Amino acid sequence: MNNCTYILYPELDIIEKSSIKVDDLHEVYYEVCGNPEGKPVVFLHGGPGSGCNPAQRRFFDPAYYRIILIDQRGCGRSRPQGETRNNTTDDLISDIDLIRKELNIERWLVFGGSWGSTLALAYAIRHTTHVTGLILRGIFLSRPKELSWFLGEVKSFYPEPWLALCESIPDSAKHNPLAYYKELIFSDNEQVSIPAAIRWNTFEGSIMTLLPRPTGNDSEIDGKVELARARIQIHYIENDCFVGSRDLIAEAGSQLAQIPTVIVQGRYDMVCPPITAWELSQAMPHAEFHMIADAGHSAMEAGTTSALVAATEKLKHIA
Repeated sequence: MNNCTYILYPELDIIEKSSIKVDDLHEVYYEVCGNPEGKPVVFLHGGPGSGCNPAQRRFFDPAYYRIILIDQRGCGRSRPQGETRNNTTDDLISDIDLIRKELNIERWLVFGGSWGSTLALAYAIRHTTHVTGLILRGIFLSRPKELSWFLGEVKSFYPEPWLALCESIPDSAKHNPLAYYKELIFSDNEQVSIPAAIRWNTFEGSIMTLLPRPTGNDSEIDGKVELARARIQIHYIENDCFVGSRDLIAEAGSQLAQIPTVIVQGRYDMVCPPITAWELSQAMPHAEFHMIADAGHSAMEAGTTSALVAATEKLKHIA
């Protein structure tokens, strides 16, 4: 990549949106933007649980790419919202490939950030012949040490958000905030579950960037969306994201050596510490590795955004 600074492409409209029935319970939403005849790229969102948003379409040149965004099971516009039954990483991988077939795509570029990087790697390992390249950001591989960091050790750097998350927890439950919040968030009483979900999601949101971001308007918070996101995330975390027993770094190193790959990581990422991205880059020496010196976890920090758009420009030229 050269030293140019890249910015997001202008806002663009959806040209196709649909939901596909993936089993007796779930319908998965997807949308298509950009050039209907262009090179296919699929965007895999983070969380787990977050769903897609319009800004994520803008990493890609809409004149060149056929851009597919998927709301994973239980997330965003997929239904039932917040549903954890029949919801595992293997299920999500099957859904992604089902959508590929539905859209009559033989091979596509796969772009995933945070939890989406886990999913992108797991998908590419299973369906290597259908992947032209990988763009991975804020690497998270669901290993116990990564989950331990997020569920406690990060308080060494962010004691105030950690206190806000934990101040309502009884002393007897402070050793396991995940279990405490699970009980609240999965309550049938929305007066209990929704405020707890908002507190849970606010914690992650408060450690996303190197520098503080303006706080949002509380009137814009959709309690049901927040609840669905928190339920999906807790479901995945308590199951080590259904990949905890796998060594995805070793698998990627041995099985994806022929897949063009760009890895982008914020140096001060407090959600997904940089050691994981570095270890992945060591296992995939063919990959371009970009450590962004002035960024945290968010894809929307200037240096990270520039590197990601540069990656989509670079990978225009792969088969």
